[in-house]
Amino acid sequence: MLSDRLLMGPGPCNPYPEVVAALGRPMLGHLDPEFLVVLDETCQRLRSVFQTGNALTLPISGTGSAGMEAAFVNVVKPGDEVVIGVNGLFGERMVDVAKRCGAVVTRVDAEWGTPLDPAAVLAAHPNPAIIALVHAETSTGVRNDVAPIGAAKPDGALLLVDCVTSIAGIELDVDGWGIDIAYAGTQKCLGVPPGLAPLTYSEAARQRIVDKPQSWYLDLSQIAAYTSGGEGGGGGARRYHHTAPISMIFALHA
Repeated sequence: MLSDRLLMGPGPCNPYPEVVAALGRPMLGHLDPEFLVVLDETCQRLRSVFQTGNALTLPISGTGSAGMEAAFVNVVKPGDEVVIGVNGLFGERMVDVAKRCGAVVTRVDAEWGTPLDPAAVLAAHPNPAIIALVHAETSTGVRNDVAPIGAAKPDGALLLVDCVTSIAGIELDVDGWGIDIAYAGTQKCLGVPPGLAPLTYSEAARQRIVDKPQSWYLDLSQIAAYTSGGEGGGGGARRYHHTAPISMIFALHA
């Protein structure tokens, strides 16, 4: 029998009691109309937490690292110039993921434990396809200033931000800060067990989604056709993609 513990690390956290209760709700099928109502409400609540009106806002089935891969793999084409701010472990992971997608990565490094310089990030490349950074670097606890980068990013550049640690914990304004792609995790300030990665794409980012990403499982065009149906999936009826983690959706909805 496992004993209760007060978790004081960077994540996972102790889930809220109502979240634990939601995990025990009766199981429904992933196409059950009652479940789809819960899924739609969950997507709308994520828009509120992200502070965005993006239609393409949904929970990815997987942890925050799945959110990171989904964020990159759907918009990065081989040869794309990508600027990545690195001042911790998860900035380093962004570099790895982007390179696996075929990106030409320009790093902007800061010493671990110190914030990135927004001016240095903006000056790193005159015409990048994507600028990426971590909002709150889990490995060090440092918050990076995103808003100045979003306000001055070059025309045509997408701003991609890791919000795994920051979402629901500190100020986050996706639309107000000019963020095009943001992903998070459920196991930190949202107070939910690990297993889902909230993700949001602006309309500009959505227009850049590649026709056939290298990942079938994280293909947003297919996922959105199920999770968001006509609203986020481009219109028409919902289409099955994969079996959603029903109980985790209940937990996030709670």
